[in-house]
Amino acid sequence: MRKFTNLVLSRRMVTILLIIIQAIILLVLINSFSHVFTYIYIFFILLSIIMVLYLINKETSPSLKLPWLVIMMLIPLFGGALYLLFGQNHVSKALKKENNKLYALRNSASYSDQETFKQLQKDFPHYIGQVNYLRNYSNARVYAHTKTTYFPLGEKMFEAMCEKLKLAKKYIFIESFIVDEGYMLQTVLDILIDKVKEGVEVRFIYDDLGCLTTLPPEYFRYLRSHGIKAMAFNPFEPILSIVHNNRDHRKITVIDGEIAFNGGINIADEYINKIRRFGHWKDNAVMLEGEGVNDFTLMFLETWNYYMDEDEDFSVFLYNQESLPIDNGYVQCYEDSPLDYELVGENVYLNIINQANHYVYITTPYLIIDNDLMIALCNAAKRGVDVRIIMPFIPDKWYVHLIGQASYDQLLKAGAKIYEYTPGFIHAKTFISDDHVATVGTINLDYRSLVHHFECGTYMLGTSAILDIKQDYFETLEVSQPVFIGYFKSKPLYLRIIAVFLKLFAPLM
Repeated sequence: MRKFTNLVLSRRMVTILLIIIQAIILLVLINSFSHVFTYIYIFFILLSIIMVLYLINKETSPSLKLPWLVIMMLIPLFGGALYLLFGQNHVSKALKKENNKLYALRNSASYSDQETFKQLQKDFPHYIGQVNYLRNYSNARVYAHTKTTYFPLGEKMFEAMCEKLKLAKKYIFIESFIVDEGYMLQTVLDILIDKVKEGVEVRFIYDDLGCLTTLPPEYFRYLRSHGIKAMAFNPFEPILSIVHNNRDHRKITVIDGEIAFNGGINIADEYINKIRRFGHWKDNAVMLEGEGVNDFTLMFLETWNYYMDEDEDFSVFLYNQESLPIDNGYVQCYEDSPLDYELVGENVYLNIINQANHYVYITTPYLIIDNDLMIALCNAAKRGVDVRIIMPFIPDKWYVHLIGQASYDQLLKAGAKIYEYTPGFIHAKTFISDDHVATVGTINLDYRSLVHHFECGTYMLGTSAILDIKQDYFETLEVSQPVFIGYFKSKPLYLRIIAVFLKLFAPLM
């Protein structure tokens, strides 16, 4: 009875209930105007026609247009209004102004990378286009004096992160999509509270919707009571609003401006296999030491200063050591934001695929991709590139996994190879190609990550971590089962029908 009461009174159930009430109120209001229904009907039909014409001419991916066009054809009375309310991603003038101000602050604090870029042009001329793209559209500087360390599992990263946190002398910045109460969080909190007592400044950002079912409401107040400066990103309100689409899916830890961690690992026990929700949880991360940490520091400060309405000198937080780490290669720490309408994450992946000569190895928990990514993967395989994708065997969301499986045959027929990680769930987001280039970060192959969320990643050229990533990939293949043509067709008919329907509306999920 107590468990049932807790479920009913949980934040999730209260939120669902309030949204249902809002929907009922909306329907009642519409019904109350039934005496002028003819005029209302004409108005909404005209609105849907206008929205269809607008959407057809809008410069965006056809995959994003199709579901809304179908909705407007199926329910013309409300389709246009629904698109107007939930299909847009408007950026207010005030937000643009604030974003431009923070962009200027970031630029004024950043180092010039001209000399490093000139050297990179000599070392890796084949990848200049990709590097320039990130410099121009993600404000990602090129850094050479940065040591990269790869962690093939969440528990490995967690162990190293705790060791580095204990050594912090000036500040600690942590940003996470999901934070869940348990061993991992408590271990981190114990360290952070001790560091606060030592005079270290600690800041903590978590996504409010990402933690809807894992943390109490206004958990940031609890953190603040221990001296930790904390904020909930985009606080979730139980109202019908498109703003809930834009979540902070980034995972960043910065220590003293000298060390940074980035990857798919949230602060929850399943990510370090303290608990088993979907079998063995396979995740990964990279640790940066040196100048390359700067851009992760700046990413965090941009978000913090915007939401906390602060105006800091970013430069005081940047790397300032005289001794520079030595690593053979270059890094760019890039971000993807829904505010600029530029699909940075997708374009990074597309460029890696299109520039590959020998192989592209991919790990991803989800495979919900648009036509551009599908064509790029198929064409790469057709021209002889060894394209391999590792997916989970045990999914965390069965319906999302089903959509991915519906795409298997098209890729397999083109010559790509697909595997499923048999020990459990693979959450790592990794691209590696031709022993020269790799990216590890937070960006999934789905519309949530590629279009709607705030994301980040570490792009590496010729660094020591790349061959470690490749070795880990082959070790992961050894415990993964290959998928063959016809795999999806062997599933029950009802599942195939569900998959077709879900795939159509995947961009809205």
